Amino acid sequence: MALFSQPTARALAILDLLMANPDQAFGLTEMTRRLNLNKATCHAILTTMANYGFLVQHPKTKAYRLGPSIIAAGNAAFAQFPVLEYARPELEALQADLDIGFGVTGRSKQHMVLLALYGQASELINSFQLGLRLPNDAPVASSFIAFSPAKHLEAWLTRAHESRGGYNERLDQKLRVSVIGIRARGYEVTLKTKAEAELTRELSRIHNSWSLTELEDAARKYQIDLCDEQYHLDRIEPKTKYDVSTISVPVFVENKLPVVCFVAGSFKEPMTGAKIEEIAARIKESADRVTTLAESFS
Repeated sequence: MALFSQPTARALAILDLLMANPDQAFGLTEMTRRLNLNKATCHAILTTMANYGFLVQHPKTKAYRLGPSIIAAGNAAFAQFPVLEYARPELEALQADLDIGFGVTGRSKQHMVLLALYGQASELINSFQLGLRLPNDAPVASSFIAFSPAKHLEAWLTRAHESRGGYNERLDQKLRVSVIGIRARGYEVTLKTKAEAELTRELSRIHNSWSLTELEDAARKYQIDLCDEQYHLDRIEPKTKYDVSTISVPVFVENKLPVVCFVAGSFKEPMTGAKIEEIAARIKESADRVTTLAESFS
């Protein structure tokens, strides 16, 4: 069993809450209500984080917001992740030209994470905003897996089967077909699902009572439920209309592996396959330019 530190989780929950509400500050009472923490415990954590500059407290309202040490940490992360800086002008231009919201996702060993947001990317993303974490298990994070070594694909598939209690041949074949299609096209197209709608509702509910455990449970349920739905658009017919959720295009840097993905969302109406291909081609042009720029400085 993986080790778990409850005190650490409480501090991370505070950071998560503030990242998800960048325009808000929270007082002690509101913080304890949202996080379901003991007031004395919460006050001790907040005071400690403020003393080290990770939070700042307003002198009059006594409300807390993110502090300068977080900015320093963010700048340090950017220095190790410069592709985000190269991506900014490209995505801002795409968002303005296409009137589509965009997110940028990255990947850790266990999660796919929302790193940046341009415009209104989707109801799903905006219900949690920056820092949204979804399990790095099939069918989530397909854009990354499609261009990764075979051993990563097999581990990704295995985790999906394990999350559902055992191997399922039909699911395995469906996921492999989707990955092959993504790799062949160079981008991923996902469809709107009941699982996404349910996760959006759950994240909105949790937003008012912040809990890392509940967030993790909701994300895990989403990943499992997606396996039972038509999540990927594997075959695109130019004249057929599709209810698209996202179009994801990878950006490659080291060892030709995807380091981030550009994710277009907020599609309000179904669109034709031809339109999907047109939008994907525009995004891919931008992603390729960022790839070239990032590789030249790596």
